[in-house]
Amino acid sequence: MADVTNNDSVKMAEGERSAEELKEKANKYFKEKDYENAIKYYTEALELNPDNAIYYSNRSLAYLRTECYGYALADATRALEIDKNYVKGYYRRATSNMALGKFKAALKDYETVVRVRPNDKDAKMKYQECNKIVKQKAFERAIASDELKKSVVDSLDIENMMIEDDYTGPKMEDGKVTVKFMQDMMDWFKEQKKLHRKCAYQILVQVKEVLAKLPSLVEITLKDTEKITICGDTHGQFYDLLNIFQLNGLPSETNPYLFNGDFVDRGSFSVEVILTLFGFKLLYPNYFHLLRGNHETDNMNQMYGFEGEVKAKYTAQMFQLFSEVFQWLPLAQCINTKVLVMHGGLFSEDGVTLDDIRKIDRNRQPPDSGPMCDLLWSDPQPQSGRSISKRGVSCQFGPDVTERFLEQNKLQYIVRSHEVKSEGYEVTHSGKCITVFSAPNYCDQMGNKGAYIHLRGSDLKPEFHQFTAVPHPNVKPMAYANSLMQLGMM
Repeated sequence: MADVTNNDSVKMAEGERSAEELKEKANKYFKEKDYENAIKYYTEALELNPDNAIYYSNRSLAYLRTECYGYALADATRALEIDKNYVKGYYRRATSNMALGKFKAALKDYETVVRVRPNDKDAKMKYQECNKIVKQKAFERAIASDELKKSVVDSLDIENMMIEDDYTGPKMEDGKVTVKFMQDMMDWFKEQKKLHRKCAYQILVQVKEVLAKLPSLVEITLKDTEKITICGDTHGQFYDLLNIFQLNGLPSETNPYLFNGDFVDRGSFSVEVILTLFGFKLLYPNYFHLLRGNHETDNMNQMYGFEGEVKAKYTAQMFQLFSEVFQWLPLAQCINTKVLVMHGGLFSEDGVTLDDIRKIDRNRQPPDSGPMCDLLWSDPQPQSGRSISKRGVSCQFGPDVTERFLEQNKLQYIVRSHEVKSEGYEVTHSGKCITVFSAPNYCDQMGNKGAYIHLRGSDLKPEFHQFTAVPHPNVKPMAYANSLMQLGMM
């Protein structure tokens, strides 16, 4: 009997030792920013030693870095179930909840840390910062419930905004965007100079008017001889956006584009990206298309930098106007009745039709569930059926889900973005679900290529074009992000 017990103890000790070795291997990959391998080896360590809170906490951080907030939250929670005194676990869980916009839940965890460590300045700072957001959100809800919420446009007097004599940058001609203005503006931005606020407001007010007239599902027809370029996430990477135009030509009536959401956040030139895209929308309203991403929303902008950037470069009032404009971005686009493009993906339930998408009342912040949420947030998965989302929002859908949706709606395939892909694109679900991502070396650390797609009216066969990141001025990604997000990701 004693021998058996000894053997068990020896096996256990060996298991723990190998688990530690796997954890060290995972840590090494983590330091090299190879998060996929880090997750793989933390997972193997957990298989050998499933009661180690540190392994769960480490894997949670790797999930945070890869935007799998749902998985990160689950791991942090498991770490705390194993050891309720493990302070790092509370930090990890709070960051996961912050990333998901669940500020009250995050506040509870910061509160716990402050209680356990009353002299910890860092904990106190995080608690106060989070508390500020919770109060701000409550205040915003109170204002929003006032039915007569006015548009920022009503309080602007753009006509009488003075352009100072020492401003030598681009100006609109008779209040209109022209090809020359667009070229001048991009050159101006390239030199890290700021567009005059009068011009920025003119663009925003006019583009709001254009977008508000569009349906939630935009439908276009390409003739046999025509092609369109579809780009994925650009995430404030302005210099990479310029590179796309360099490689693929500037937008024009004969060179149409569709940008598939997530224009802002993370990259620290989001203002420049969005004003450029909105400018082209005004110049070529029928040949330059924009769809909403999950980052064209208040919660994401508050966490990932766009709100902070607009306030730093302009004003809080201008951010409010951006928020209003984002709410009018269409949610999906159908090309030649055969190809459906959306930012996220398909739906949590079967049976959704193109007509259901047309009927979505999109002028709002997206709900936590339902078709609008899914279009912005869902992801494909290789296995059949649906599963809980790694992001903690919407769902993951399998090839059978894609097949049924396409069949019901007489479509050939879908194009979506929303996920970093090492090659800049990925073809899954037997060619019926295509991902395109156009922010190369995402966040200056992922090392991925960017890509865009050419679609021709003659055969609608996707043609992929890859490109790599170009240098940009030394302003780090997330420079304007909420300080809690910055710290929580470290």
